[in-house]
Amino acid sequence: MPGVADFWALIELYTYVLWVYVASYASEFWTYVALSVSGIWAYILPGVEPFIVYLSATIIGLGVLQNLVYLFQLFLAYAELRINTPLQMDSALWRLLKSDVTMPISLLVPAYNEETTIVDSVTSLMALHYPNFEIIVVNDGSSDGTLAKMLEAFDLKPTSRSFPESVSHKPIRGLYASPRYPKLFVVDKANGGKSDALNAGINLSRFPLFCTIDADSILEADALLRAVQPFVDDPKVVAVGGTIRIANGCRIHAGAVTEIALPRQILPLFQTVEYLRAFLIARLAWSRLKTLLIISGAFGVFKRQIVVEVGGYSHGTVGEDIEIIVKIHRHMRETKTEYRMHFLPEPVCWTEAPTTLRALGRQRSRWQRGALETFFKHKRMALNPRYGVVGLLGFGNSLLVDVLGPPLEVLGLIMLPIFWSLGLLSATYVAAFYSLSFVFGVFISVGSLFLEELELRRYPRARDLIILTLAAVAENFGYRQMNNLWRIRGYWQFLTGAKSWGHMTRAGFSKT
Repeated sequence: MPGVADFWALIELYTYVLWVYVASYASEFWTYVALSVSGIWAYILPGVEPFIVYLSATIIGLGVLQNLVYLFQLFLAYAELRINTPLQMDSALWRLLKSDVTMPISLLVPAYNEETTIVDSVTSLMALHYPNFEIIVVNDGSSDGTLAKMLEAFDLKPTSRSFPESVSHKPIRGLYASPRYPKLFVVDKANGGKSDALNAGINLSRFPLFCTIDADSILEADALLRAVQPFVDDPKVVAVGGTIRIANGCRIHAGAVTEIALPRQILPLFQTVEYLRAFLIARLAWSRLKTLLIISGAFGVFKRQIVVEVGGYSHGTVGEDIEIIVKIHRHMRETKTEYRMHFLPEPVCWTEAPTTLRALGRQRSRWQRGALETFFKHKRMALNPRYGVVGLLGFGNSLLVDVLGPPLEVLGLIMLPIFWSLGLLSATYVAAFYSLSFVFGVFISVGSLFLEELELRRYPRARDLIILTLAAVAENFGYRQMNNLWRIRGYWQFLTGAKSWGHMTRAGFSKT
């Protein structure tokens, strides 16, 4: 009588025979599919080849144009730094500190779930070198201990203040102050987003200038003096932006950066290179051309009356920092009012950068979505001579970088190798394009490091500059490609009408 072993041997035999049978037919099937695809491709190739050539030329042409724009920005930034060198603290800034013409200013700090950094940030603001200022922290309905941390750390008690409803915002639930800290004022309100929190701060502010500061940021002691000086020198100035630096890796004590150091993690290190490139090259160059379209929400100074005139910060956008600048440009151009905006490489604001791919991806997708929201909301300004260099150069660059750039860059990464594999592009041609893009990217990044060392010298050790140079090379292998994918996700979110802000987990500042 057959045993269990014989039964399983029979099953294995039947399985083997069935597999041989199926595999033989599968081989014939896939051979047939391959021949069919080849035949179809040979049939349609004459019709699509002109389109492929056109698409390839468009991708490569726009890539080269972007790199030429970056190169142009680098030389403009170098010229600006050579002409307008940062002021030394022992000269005009000290005179400004003691001057009667120094304008009082309100510091607006929107905070949502910032319990790990809020006390350090407020402490650093109270230590600023400035003769007359107030700090208004707006707790935007935080679900963590942000408000409780402030109440305890600064001995805050309920208070009241009358204020005009100049711009709209969600209801205010409570106001807090303390006799021990007369410059500090805390607002607790229903959650409405960053724009809504800033509008509440504008209504409660008492001074002609206000400064927006992120709750996870720390200003250098002389930052406010440097940012306000253009308003003192020229009454036509309506907005000034400062530099944002990565605080990851730095030592923080009593709300101040006591030791500047590079991040120890690779993602914040790559972001350090990005921020140097963005602030020391792009924004400095566009500021020189009078086409500055963004002042970072982490640190910007504005004339209060101008912002009230344009209706304050718009609701329903995640790009409030770029949108408010474009609104001001549009308002001033349409009313034919002379005005100026500036970006300054000094002053400096230190901020905590995302340390995980998930948090960083959300941030970059949100930035891309905000740029698209602003561009299409104010699309009539694009390439419109009525809006001068802002419409022609500023929006022209936004069209190239924010609107056309992400899809075409990803298409280039995907399609050019496919075209090469189909024999439509030569290997030499494809390799030359990627090599040119790589060399340009490294050159621009290293150029920003050169400007940093030439004029600002924030990183005192040669070892830091070597590490940043290596990071500028390494970011081209994976990191920049991931950024493009995150931007495409932001593109999709914009097209589908997504409105969520996303969540970023704060690790808190490193302390001595």
